[in-house]
Amino acid sequence: MDLPKIKTLIDFVARSNVTELSVTEKDVTVRIIKSVNQPSQDHRLPVNEAVQPEEQAKSVSSSAAKVHSPIFGVLHRASAPGAEPFVKLGDLVQEGQTLFIIEAMKVFNKVSAPCAGRILFLTDVDGGEVDANDLLAEIG
Repeated sequence: MDLPKIKTLIDFVARSNVTELSVTEKDVTVRIIKSVNQPSQDHRLPVNEAVQPEEQAKSVSSSAAKVHSPIFGVLHRASAPGAEPFVKLGDLVQEGQTLFIIEAMKVFNKVSAPCAGRILFLTDVDGGEVDANDLLAEIG
């Protein structure tokens, strides 16, 4: 198996939900294992400018309902480029209201609010990739 094929396989595993891949070609077997416990990037937007970021992170995390990405894909905060986002920081949402769309393999998957409440945290990712289980929002 040549190096470009191996690199392609590594890139595939890195971008997908696949955690282990084993490929055999002739007498060569390549096994790629992705660590599932990789830390995700967590960007917090301030809810109140007067609250210190450390204090806000503690207060938001303790009682808020967390919304995680169900799959790997490209996160869209609006229904179309240039359109208003589904929700903004501080908005009141209803249970089942669409918060995001995740595009995976040309399929658009809606991410809905698990409960009613106010958006306390909202990811700043828009049009970028998210991994499965990345924190997207918190509702309190």
